[in-house]
Amino acid sequence: MIDHDRLFKELLTTFFWEFIEFFLPEVAVYLERDSISFIDKEVFTDVTAGERYETDLLVKARFQGKESFFLIHLEHQAQHQETFPQRMFRYFSRLYEKYNLPVYPIALFSYNTPKDLEPNIHQIEFPNKVVLTFNYDAIQLNRLDWQDFLQQENPVATALMVSPVRCGGSPRCSNWRTRRAKMNIAKQDRRRVKYECLRLMSRLNLDPAKMKLISGFIDTYLRLSPEEETLLKAEIATMEPTQQEVIMEIVTSWMEEGIQQGELAIIGRQLIRRLGGVTPQLQERLRLLSLTQLEDLAEALLDFSTEEDLLSWLRQVSDGTHS
Repeated sequence: MIDHDRLFKELLTTFFWEFIEFFLPEVAVYLERDSISFIDKEVFTDVTAGERYETDLLVKARFQGKESFFLIHLEHQAQHQETFPQRMFRYFSRLYEKYNLPVYPIALFSYNTPKDLEPNIHQIEFPNKVVLTFNYDAIQLNRLDWQDFLQQENPVATALMVSPVRCGGSPRCSNWRTRRAKMNIAKQDRRRVKYECLRLMSRLNLDPAKMKLISGFIDTYLRLSPEEETLLKAEIATMEPTQQEVIMEIVTSWMEEGIQQGELAIIGRQLIRRLGGVTPQLQERLRLLSLTQLEDLAEALLDFSTEEDLLSWLRQVSDGTHS
């Protein structure tokens, strides 16, 4: 299973400045880039509703050329919620009370439907006066067009062209492979979108780790059919040699990643059979193994009978006593 929320948070954390620069350039003007720091998530309990909420991203930053700081609260909303404006205000008020700093609130909506414009205001008013007007920035992906992002050499823009669809539990969307990207990509445009993503990536000059994050995002959420892949490779072959070389490295990395994920899925099923499954912590450790190590584990686990056998094998890998 793909942890969509984790991928989204990893993207926004890694490229937070690029997100602000692209979607909120007016904020980037007065935000001191080198001062950005992430604060541990805040947990709020709504006793009356019996619900527990966690903030998605909370950032502390300094005003450009000043010694004063402010907070940026970025909330990723994966499904439509009528009471969302009130929730944003509750977050704002509690964060402001706790940190005693100005709070800049942003909502990023990544659901597929509805496509009606989301409100960006929470207001309390009486017949004779308005008591409160609370505003926040609302970025609604399903109202954006991927073609508007083509000339934007920004890693966040490139990734969000194919960002994941969350369907709020609809049975029709139980398989992530059937989901379409947010930005209204028609079926006949899928190959072109992936081609443009690759073209943009070849010009971003990212370090290998960041390149892997973006390329993984794209390949996860924009899988092409074999016929589309063949046509895509033919298009890549028409590029100038230097750009073609960079893109083929990315495509090769996707292929290797796909093989590794397939091996991990098989091992996961085998571990369920032999051990009844493993804890989330152990699953995370397995995800860090190389393809060669996964192949070794696939053979070794045939002799496992308890979770301690798996832990012992992983310790050997960590100690270097097992390649």
